[in-house]
Amino acid sequence: MLSITPTVRNLLILNVLFYLVDTSIINLSGNFALRSLLSPEFMPYQFVTYMFLHGSLGHLFSNMFGLFMFGPLLERMWGPKKFLFFYFFTGIGAGLLFSGIDYFENNQIRQAVEIFTQNPTPDALADFMSKHAKGIYESMLNFLNKFEENPTNTTYIQDSINFVNIYYERLVSIPMVGASGAIFGILMAFGLLFPNTELFLLFVPFPIKAKYFVAFYGLYELYSGFKNAQSDNVAHFAHIGGMLFAYILLRYWGTQRTNFY
Repeated sequence: MLSITPTVRNLLILNVLFYLVDTSIINLSGNFALRSLLSPEFMPYQFVTYMFLHGSLGHLFSNMFGLFMFGPLLERMWGPKKFLFFYFFTGIGAGLLFSGIDYFENNQIRQAVEIFTQNPTPDALADFMSKHAKGIYESMLNFLNKFEENPTNTTYIQDSINFVNIYYERLVSIPMVGASGAIFGILMAFGLLFPNTELFLLFVPFPIKAKYFVAFYGLYELYSGFKNAQSDNVAHFAHIGGMLFAYILLRYWGTQRTNFY
């Protein structure tokens, strides 16, 4: 069995240490998680720092397991410096793609909030909910019914305005954390460089070639990202971003003879 490589080992240690500090000593996520570009708490350095923070022990374990399983082979092939560059390139790229899509989606909601505030009617609130807040539509039905029965009631009007504003502020305040973007980049690289390597996965009773596993996983993340399930709490477009930036970098390296891998 091959020993773990130095860069992978250091990344594992850093991620575990940051998790322990964040959960036991001082809240690092408040300042170092990746915030929405529309949030007043956004800072450019968060494109790097978010990769070393995780939301739960299970989140940390799944990412570090992927790094442990697939990272050492890539580091042995590329060397420590090139592997570390790849890790940050894909991780930052994942954050950029996620932030771009997040900005587009939340900016649409911000515009919808402004439109509703100018004309706060029951029908307008129902339209806002059906388009932008489907996950909590049912929980608001009681309020919607009362608002429809009393459309000129100033209390209901103000409450509806407060609701859409609070809903928007909550969305732009949700931070993103985790090394998943970089890990999916590593997974993509493994699939491209070792496409016919057979993987034995939990809950799959037969071996699957790396190229098929990566292709399936990428399509699944793409589907989940566009489906935009609000309840799964997973940054699917960050995963897609890690894979996309890994593909771009590998294609670029493939054209550079001095960087042949």
